[in-house]
Amino acid sequence: MTVLIITKSNDNESISLVVDAIRERGQQAFRFDTDRFPTEIQLVVRYDNGLQQFTLASEQGKLDLCEVSAVWYRRIDIGSKIPNTIDKQLRQASLLESRATIQGLIASLQVFHLDPVPVIRRAENKQLQLQIAQQVGLDTPRTLITNDPQAVQAFAQTCSGGLVTKMLSSFAIYDEHGQEKVVFTSPVSPQDLKELNSLCLCPMTFQEQISKELELRVTVVGKQVFAAAIDSQVSEKARHDWRRNGFGFIDAWKPYDLPHDVGERLLRLMDWFGLNYGAIDLILTPDGRHVFLEINPVGEFFWLERCPGFPISKAIADTLLSSTVEALLPFTYGACIN
Repeated sequence: MTVLIITKSNDNESISLVVDAIRERGQQAFRFDTDRFPTEIQLVVRYDNGLQQFTLASEQGKLDLCEVSAVWYRRIDIGSKIPNTIDKQLRQASLLESRATIQGLIASLQVFHLDPVPVIRRAENKQLQLQIAQQVGLDTPRTLITNDPQAVQAFAQTCSGGLVTKMLSSFAIYDEHGQEKVVFTSPVSPQDLKELNSLCLCPMTFQEQISKELELRVTVVGKQVFAAAIDSQVSEKARHDWRRNGFGFIDAWKPYDLPHDVGERLLRLMDWFGLNYGAIDLILTPDGRHVFLEINPVGEFFWLERCPGFPISKAIADTLLSSTVEALLPFTYGACIN
């Protein structure tokens, strides 16, 4: 069996962890760094009188994609190494064609995907996440998404514990030195409530501020649930978003005994979206509530392998090697060209 890993060249150690787990099980893994296509990696897709050819070639060697048994979808950055020195319009055309080519390739691999791209894209919708989380019985923060300053001010009056603000999309801002500035969850001050005119340029998400006993990261692989916790409140920097002190907490995560009913509701949430993998953020409040924040269908897990030592990569490898797609075999519409 061969697992195709869809990623990019600067992805983290999660790739090597899963590759090692696959090889420990006597199977093969092929890493496809999408940022290196089309400049460094070659692809051949051929449809010819009922015959099909699908090959991918890099310094790892040549892969016959007809031999792929599963796809692990991690990260994608198609065409980013196309030189910026070429004409801008030509570069844009090359990007669009490269993306269409690889997106089409991924869609045409009729094998098990962890997870299918359309499933991931739908599950990334945080508004839908909150809606379905409520439907399956999870506790969620009171939330307002708006570009209306008056609506924010009225909502703030109903939240005695204050507000935090966040974005629905994941992005970063770069300063004049090229340094990445990630947008974290942040508190809303009384002065902020007086200066909301910029909402006419960009809507924002506002939530009631939830008191935190612990912050939880729950990683679900298939039906396996790995729950870890940190006390983010010991760091002033991380009080509103533990990611602000992510490296400082790298060895602070501890296993957490997630209540059975909460775990079952999270699995129902996963089932609703059709996900086999998800990284879920929750808050444990001082009065014992487990409040759902969001699910990332391709969220990170590698630090949880170090501390508290969860075997997540092994669970991912087992899922990729044991799962099948019913009544949908790879390339059943024509024989492959050798």
